Amino acid sequence: MKSGFLVINKPKGITSHDVVSIIRKKLGIRKIGHAGTLDPFATGVLVVGINKATRLLEFFQTEKKTYYVKAELGIVTDTFDIEGKVQEKNEVTQQHISNLKDICFSFVGEYLQVPPAYSAKKYKGKKLYEYAREGKIINLPPKKVKIYQLSNFSQEGQEFSFNVEVNSGTYIRSLIMDIGYALGCGAVTKELCRIKSGKFELKDSILLEEVSLEKMLKMDEALDLPYVKINNGQQVIKGYQIYKDNILEFSNFNKNDYVKIYDEKGYFLGIGKAEKKSTFLKTLFKEEERNDRIVKINKILYEVT
Repeated sequence: MKSGFLVINKPKGITSHDVVSIIRKKLGIRKIGHAGTLDPFATGVLVVGINKATRLLEFFQTEKKTYYVKAELGIVTDTFDIEGKVQEKNEVTQQHISNLKDICFSFVGEYLQVPPAYSAKKYKGKKLYEYAREGKIINLPPKKVKIYQLSNFSQEGQEFSFNVEVNSGTYIRSLIMDIGYALGCGAVTKELCRIKSGKFELKDSILLEEVSLEKMLKMDEALDLPYVKINNGQQVIKGYQIYKDNILEFSNFNKNDYVKIYDEKGYFLGIGKAEKKSTFLKTLFKEEERNDRIVKINKILYEVT
């Protein structure tokens, strides 16, 4: 059974889990998962793993994300987006409009953020929006998030938009709400699209109706990691470790880097964790008597197809 990744352009109005369910039915494959939840209100890049690739989704979940967001001043809702129940409607003055850009850029860096009550974040095994729909608002403690950069800022009257690159776990709807409160008049998200997840951009994605096994990316090609090629592939599959004498070829890597493992025929075997730097390995090759362990096996997948 083929394994790999699909980069989906999630439409508005469905959950990430809905996307997985649709793909399961379309491909007739049960073992499918996604990396990095998108709330129903949001659209854009959602990385989906098929079969053995589900074991590698963790390598995408912690990567940087970039979003396009459009927002409006003067409105606050319970969901932090325009589809929620309006809780405040405030006057927007010329001073608010004049200060908006500086306030937005002031959030670049680290700050403490509270996730929206209407979000897919889990609390005691249940999503926050499920509690909220039952009338139970769960206020989680603030979490440190990082705004790496803010670009393509645009402003027209009370509406504004920008692209923002953030760490995993940052809520853009919360960012807009925080901007609104810092400004003094409130703000609400009107549009939200994830335009990049890790190395995958919106232009790399496909629509749900385009899903097929032919559109799937190979597991190793989807991962931007250094590699090692070894001479003991069949032994590694059985649990043997990788030592200096097993290395046939390698790219540059640092200690504790994850590396892709290939056998002597070039077949992708899985992921390992480097215990030595590649520069140290080059030195070891000059010392015939030493045979240090170089890579500790992390995840063996053995994908030949």
